[in-house]
Amino acid sequence: MAAEKTKQPQGFEKSMERLEAVVSEMEGGDLSLEDMIKRFEEGQKLIGFCSKKLDEVERKIEILVKKDSGEVEAVPFEEEPPASAPEPEAEAELF
Repeated sequence: MAAEKTKQPQGFEKSMERLEAVVSEMEGGDLSLEDMIKRFEEGQKLIGFCSKKLDEVERKIEILVKKDSGEVEAVPFEEEPPASAPEPEAEAELF
């Protein structure tokens, strides 16, 4: 009999669903150490796949900007700048 090969779900959404199931199984606490390691490895592969897909999509996203001359120019999508974090308060003396 051929060794069973873990098949990666097709598509981003299916991969995310499987990743959520893997996390749920791991958090359940009912897995043996060997099964926990298998789920961890599967989860890492799914994370890599999903990250790659998100990177591909981000590169494809473009904002169309209409120029004064009527031409349409593709401008790469830029992430919003992070919100300014409040300045940390000075540490109080512990002693």
